[in-house]
Amino acid sequence: MSRKYFGTDGIRGTVGQAPITPDFVLRLAHAVGRVLKRTEDRPTVLIGKDTRISGYMLESALESGFNSAGVDVVLLGPLPTPGVAYLTRALRASLGVVISASHNAYPDNGIKFFSAQGTKLTDAWEQAVEDALEEPAVWADSASLGKARRLDDAAGRYIEFCKSSFASDLTLKGLKIVVDAAHGAAYQIAPLVFHELGAEVIAIGCAPDGLNINHEVGATHPEALVRAVKANHADYGVALDGDADRLQVVDRAGRLYNGDELLYLMAAERLDHQPAEGPLAGVAGTLMTNMAVEVALKARGLQFVRAKVGDRYVLEELEKNRWILGGEGSGHLLALDKHTTGDGLISALQVLQACVRSGRTLAQLLEAVTLFPQTLINVRLHPGQDWKANALLASETAAVEAELGAAGRVLIRASGTEPLLRVMVEARDEAQAQACAQRLVDAIKAG
Repeated sequence: MSRKYFGTDGIRGTVGQAPITPDFVLRLAHAVGRVLKRTEDRPTVLIGKDTRISGYMLESALESGFNSAGVDVVLLGPLPTPGVAYLTRALRASLGVVISASHNAYPDNGIKFFSAQGTKLTDAWEQAVEDALEEPAVWADSASLGKARRLDDAAGRYIEFCKSSFASDLTLKGLKIVVDAAHGAAYQIAPLVFHELGAEVIAIGCAPDGLNINHEVGATHPEALVRAVKANHADYGVALDGDADRLQVVDRAGRLYNGDELLYLMAAERLDHQPAEGPLAGVAGTLMTNMAVEVALKARGLQFVRAKVGDRYVLEELEKNRWILGGEGSGHLLALDKHTTGDGLISALQVLQACVRSGRTLAQLLEAVTLFPQTLINVRLHPGQDWKANALLASETAAVEAELGAAGRVLIRASGTEPLLRVMVEARDEAQAQACAQRLVDAIKAG
């Protein structure tokens, strides 16, 4: 199935350009409403958003589109993406809708959807919506129009849900934590979650103006967090992205820990209290997950599988294997025993819980993981160049893999958006990784 509008994470683009225009978004909501009404007489949809100025316009368009199809709407206001997923499930709604472009800058925005169970929807569902978009609108008559109301305590409900994921016998008292919400959806919620669990909180990136989301703050720009942790002599720093489903953590020394390391820590903390079997028998990463994490997890008796890049594909692997833990180096982390989707706040609490319970620092807990140096080189392909048929590249790749053995890894993949080939080599020695990557690049250029 070839989809015209839906990408790997909903529909996203530049505001004012198709498809992120108010007329299309109204039609989209109307089409979604008609799909919902095939199986439910009076559906109810929740709508949450991040802090982009365009959220007001798109929220109004969605509300009108749903109401025109006879669907009731509950407006949540600014709320993290995982908060919308939680409330959709908790309130037994038919669908959750998020207006956000995640870690993108403010000129972009997007629409993504959650099922009644708080999970991402299937390709087949998205195709049904695209098919409905091609059909003429069927406007509900006045008596059948949907209604809209606002849920005033949405933030409070989600705060309590986040806190419930932290062990009830533990507290964050005595810890000073810098919280960076990227001027995004968690700007009010994130500081309160850590404060109510006992921490002293220093908030940065918590003053949105509609135009500054993700601007030089948050998980995609952790330099601001590192500076704030050092300046305030804090114990930890937590950075989220614009819709708060991504996480980066900094310790007292200003060292930044990425999603690969945090994924290992979450798995190791659970292994300290339960055997490596059933839901905890394995962990899912991606093609880009650092090999050191794979080695460390296997040393603890865990299986490890790699999915395509994207938290959607990590989730597919977890569901297939009936495991609970997975994630990406970018900080999208999944703990399916805590939530149905990736949640930056809940992941941060899992990390802090491991530190508090053990009485050890992040550096101490991650002594078993020394990330392998990775060299990544992008090579521009000529028009019509078939890199898969390059015999020199094939033989050079085999030679590099033989040289690295079990102490390294080669990954060559085409970009999905540009005529580029991405060459990544991982090895225990940085100079070796760079030399091997250059050999592969030379083979590509000569082929």
